[in-house]
Amino acid sequence: MIEIQPFSKKYYSDVADVIVPIQQNEFDIPITLEAQSDLLDIPQFYQKDSGNFWIALDESEVIGTIALIDIGNNEGALRKMFVKKKYRGSESGVAQNLLQILFDWCKEHEYSTIYLGTTTKFLAAHRFYEKNGFIEVDKTELPDSFPVMSVDTKFYKYRLEQN
Repeated sequence: MIEIQPFSKKYYSDVADVIVPIQQNEFDIPITLEAQSDLLDIPQFYQKDSGNFWIALDESEVIGTIALIDIGNNEGALRKMFVKKKYRGSESGVAQNLLQILFDWCKEHEYSTIYLGTTTKFLAAHRFYEKNGFIEVDKTELPDSFPVMSVDTKFYKYRLEQN
């Protein structure tokens, strides 16, 4: 059974073992774990203010990740959404469940907008975000507090409904 929970330190190497091979092997992005300081200190980078980092587990195996950075002004930056290849697609629902956990967290913490940056190589991710209501925006429309990564060339925004 697949379970989603907040990141805890015992999963450091497992998280890296999901993210880095996808970046390097599937999408030929020349980035190392050491070049991603956020992954070297997940609690300090993501699990502060109203941000968080979640992992999807199949038994005890980390199979997916998603993170939210609190960038102030009731806005957040979605980061590090990765799912192992064999768990992708609507059949498993891992990506959808990860995103729903993030949406629920954002509503609970009164976020108004979520932004994300991605590379043009992640075509399936673009379709996934668009299917879930994200709208492509120009880089100039991002808030100043949004952390643009060097590989990011495509940007999205999602407005949360407040009840």
